[in-house]
Amino acid sequence: FRSSSRILSIFQYLKMLFYSFFKSLVGKEIIVELKSDLCIKGTLHSVDQYLNIKLKDITVVDAERFPHMISVQNCFIRGSVVRYVQLPASEVNVQLLQDSSRVEARELKKK
Repeated sequence: FRSSSRILSIFQYLKMLFYSFFKSLVGKEIIVELKSDLCIKGTLHSVDQYLNIKLKDITVVDAERFPHMISVQNCFIRGSVVRYVQLPASEVNVQLLQDSSRVEARELKKK
């Protein structure tokens, strides 16, 4: 049980780390690629603890392949259907992410 609870706590930490990071990107333009191969570019409006994403002012990267999405302006994306999220490089503070990961890893080792 101890090993499975530790894995669970690591998973929960990573989820919260991503959640906090995505919250800092609200108002920035991102591209979300879904497991269905649909890529949606838009302004991040909100994200929740389940990594569900709300985008506004969206455009579909491959509109010819997904013509039914052309008229959509805003969308809600369930976190479980997301394959990748492309972020603006200028918004990613790699040093801060690495430092946060190291601190949390040390804390988890103590438990």
